[in-house]
Amino acid sequence: MNNFEQARMNMINCQLRTNKVTHDGVLSAFENVAREEYVPEASKAIAYVDEDLALEHGRYLMEPMVLARMLQSIDPQENDTALVVGAGTGYTASVLSKLVSVVVAIEDTEDLVESMNERFTSHGTENAVAVKADLTEGYSKQAPYDLIVFGGSVSEIPDTLLKQLAEKGRLIAVIQDVNAKDKQALGHVTLIEKHAGNCSGRVVFDANTPLLPGFEAKETFSF
Repeated sequence: MNNFEQARMNMINCQLRTNKVTHDGVLSAFENVAREEYVPEASKAIAYVDEDLALEHGRYLMEPMVLARMLQSIDPQENDTALVVGAGTGYTASVLSKLVSVVVAIEDTEDLVESMNERFTSHGTENAVAVKADLTEGYSKQAPYDLIVFGGSVSEIPDTLLKQLAEKGRLIAVIQDVNAKDKQALGHVTLIEKHAGNCSGRVVFDANTPLLPGFEAKETFSF
């Protein structure tokens, strides 16, 4: 077992299992995706630390425990089609690809899309594809989606994305408290489900995750 493999097992045993991650499929997916391949060269040595890691274009690789609990909460099924919004380097999409039928990963810059597809190809991830799209608009061509996962925190969920959620679909995101005075205030990991065409949400746990660019709170004016 090399150093990265040992670090991966330590992540699973010390970060995930000890923080209420019990879903066998999720644990197996994390074990079988090399996290070090999805961070900049300078960050490979710290790829498995329990914190968010900075990527390009204001993106972050989400803390392993937060991502694992989010994926566990949406209960991925082998026939599901998933959308990852703000997929960054493709790590979340690669983990999901081990759990579902199809993964569509969207980003808004060509270089992120190209690098993701190169990673999917080099790692033999045949059921995931990256496409360029406006993140707030989602990707309606492949909708509806059984699962929608956000790669960072957001101030709110756009209606456009809620409309792309399938009946009985599950959407999960870290939603920031737009009224919080403290910029470091915890966000709320919120699970949204659609039944009979209506979406309802509930908070499943709290997490501090960097904001996904483009999903900032809208400015309000007072007189």
